[in-house]
Amino acid sequence: MGQIKTESCSIPGLVLVHPNLHEDGRGYFIETYQEQEFMEAGITEHFVQDNEAKSSKGVLRGLHFQKKYPQAKLMRTVQGAIYDVAVDLREGSETFGQWFGTVLSEENKCQFYIPKGFAHGYYVLSETAVIAYKCTDFYHPEDEDGICYNDAELQIDWPLPAGTVPLLSARDKQAQSFAEYKEKNGFH
Repeated sequence: MGQIKTESCSIPGLVLVHPNLHEDGRGYFIETYQEQEFMEAGITEHFVQDNEAKSSKGVLRGLHFQKKYPQAKLMRTVQGAIYDVAVDLREGSETFGQWFGTVLSEENKCQFYIPKGFAHGYYVLSETAVIAYKCTDFYHPEDEDGICYNDAELQIDWPLPAGTVPLLSARDKQAQSFAEYKEKNGFH
């Protein structure tokens, strides 16, 4: 069907993927994942699980990661729009603690590849959003961890309307600070 187009991000390892879109009067068709094309583009991970989530406007999920079973992810929005964020937690990385954010929407059909070693979260911009994503490891609930979405040190510029508090899960309300994460893991 044609080669995907990729775009490097400001943090090495993060990649925006633009699949080929075939549109006509009947609608559209895209291949959201074709292993050979992704490998040729340098994304060589083996994906083992597909997930789908639906959220309402104002929901913020994250920043999540797994400790012993890290997951690379390939994110896309099937319906609606989200602001998707990845924070570099890779030990020894020159961009450790830096974040990158992008809008994923049903209109732009862009996908966001996030390698292992990143915390991840997203904020729902539309009335509802359906997110589909691939993971390179299985979900291990006992291994999950998180960092507070509004950590003062990370200074993530979430597109929240002034005075708005996002809708968070109970777990995300209790998430640790980035300083606590670094202290627990011996980063200085």
